[in-house]
Amino acid sequence: MPQRPFLAFACAHLTDERLYAAQVAALSADYQCAVFAFRDHDSLGGMADELLANTPARFTLIGLSLGGYLAFEVIRRQLQRLERLVLMDTTAVADHTERRAGRHADIAKVSEGGIEALIPELPARWLHPAHAQRTELIDLMSEMARSIGARGQFNQQAAMMGRPDSHEDLARVRIPTLILCGRNDPVTPVPDHEAMAAKIPGAHLQIIEHCGHLSTIEQPDAVNRVLIDWLRKTDAHSIPRGAR
Repeated sequence: MPQRPFLAFACAHLTDERLYAAQVAALSADYQCAVFAFRDHDSLGGMADELLANTPARFTLIGLSLGGYLAFEVIRRQLQRLERLVLMDTTAVADHTERRAGRHADIAKVSEGGIEALIPELPARWLHPAHAQRTELIDLMSEMARSIGARGQFNQQAAMMGRPDSHEDLARVRIPTLILCGRNDPVTPVPDHEAMAAKIPGAHLQIIEHCGHLSTIEQPDAVNRVLIDWLRKTDAHSIPRGAR
């Protein structure tokens, strides 16, 4: 019996495996699924090494926000191992001065008050306004942030601040690529995704309506429909190797 295709899911900042729970539940019958939440590395290189050491020779990489930044690092290091690529609610733009200042402010807040000092701010920052008061999402985001912890928060912020602009790396991609984002993503807006799609020949751009930055938990059914349909369509074709 042929082995099922392998899907590697890379988590966003301050999220853990639960970020993709709905997607893994929907896909695990047909695909091997592994979810990576990064706590121990303060560089994208360290995160990429961990992921690449725990994935097969060829796999599909799915990354949301920080998970997308990790995907760019994998492209720089071992593009030939990717069968397909999914970039969700992310950006290929390096941090600008204002965003770096915000990261330093978050690091200082957590250094002084622990991860609990930052948690109450996250729903309003990241979610669609209609979702920011949903108790189940607030509780989930709080629990995921606690699981990453203060040290993990520092490491992730350091990794994100160190990343380069990745648009020219995307120009090397020659594999099926899905780019997906919430219509109302306040962190990595639609134009950032349009710019990424313009760099990758044949990339498919999909916008999820009534959705903010955490599309997989805000609109899990809509994301699942898009992802399942795209995976099935790309399963049906021989998948070319990425440009080296």
